[in-house]
Amino acid sequence: MNENHDEERAFDGLRPRKFDNFIGQEPILKNLLIHMSAARSRGEALEHLLFYGPPGLGKTTLANIIANEMGVSIKVTSGPAIERPGDLAAILTNLKQHDILFIDEIHRLNKVVEEVLYPAMEDFGLDIIIGKGPSARSIRLDLPRFTLIGATTRIGLLSAPLRDRFGIVNRLEYYTHPELQQVVSRAAEALVIKIDPQGALEIAKRSRGTPRIAIRFLRRVRDYAQVKGSGDISLAIAKECLDSMGVDEFGLDKIDRKYLITVIDKFGGGPVGVETLSAGISEEVETLEDVYEPYLMQLGFIERTPRGRLVTALAAEHVGRKLKGDKTPPQEKLF
Repeated sequence: MNENHDEERAFDGLRPRKFDNFIGQEPILKNLLIHMSAARSRGEALEHLLFYGPPGLGKTTLANIIANEMGVSIKVTSGPAIERPGDLAAILTNLKQHDILFIDEIHRLNKVVEEVLYPAMEDFGLDIIIGKGPSARSIRLDLPRFTLIGATTRIGLLSAPLRDRFGIVNRLEYYTHPELQQVVSRAAEALVIKIDPQGALEIAKRSRGTPRIAIRFLRRVRDYAQVKGSGDISLAIAKECLDSMGVDEFGLDKIDRKYLITVIDKFGGGPVGVETLSAGISEEVETLEDVYEPYLMQLGFIERTPRGRLVTALAAEHVGRKLKGDKTPPQEKLF
């Protein structure tokens, strides 16, 4: 846990502060700029926004950029951190006009807290119960017109009443290799690392379409180049380092390959239930669903079906295995 927080703090120093410096997600940026310009011209708060998609694609970064571009303050918290309605009330009553409240992992909000949030989002009011029993009474506190920005990796776990109260809903997509190459090059410049374009592209190709992973790999390759080379990052150095980390040319790591090989070897390529698979490779169901499976599906390596997970012929070829009924001899893979 501490390691994750340290990595997040290190990443914070490389976050863009303006839309001009943000790479990728072009359709979302265009629409956001229109909504923000309209809200500013009317002197209103921006509509409530919901960002969803795999982790590491820029949901938190976009929230901070919006606050910066709108010239307002932002309060950052997370769903699990708001345990009681009183916690939410304390946050909301300290907001100023047009401020932004950013709730990460909003799908993990307590249901009681979520119900308090409904009138706050719709009517900018907070219903407070004073006293207990027959003498209890409800009073309403008026709130400033604020913007709630929610972020989630699992939009399906959001209740329909909460999801419907967001005026703007955007899905963040995985980055292309050229976009990630730009991310790596810009981060290298900020970290004063000399890197050639091919080295940056190699890191980008193995970063699972995710800027956060690309920057983490850049730091590891920098260490490798400093110890094993001249300190500069070339294509050869990037390949050597990432190979030594067990990250293959598709960006798959040890767990990804263990997932695919387990489904093929133990379950005949599937279908297999995710709970069974979780026990088979000793990883939590949530980790498989949120971290590993989205990218494997993006590559066309697995399919989610009502009967369970299926591994495709493309994935079997990549890990040097044969699917049931496939008569083609398996090819040995480096990874």
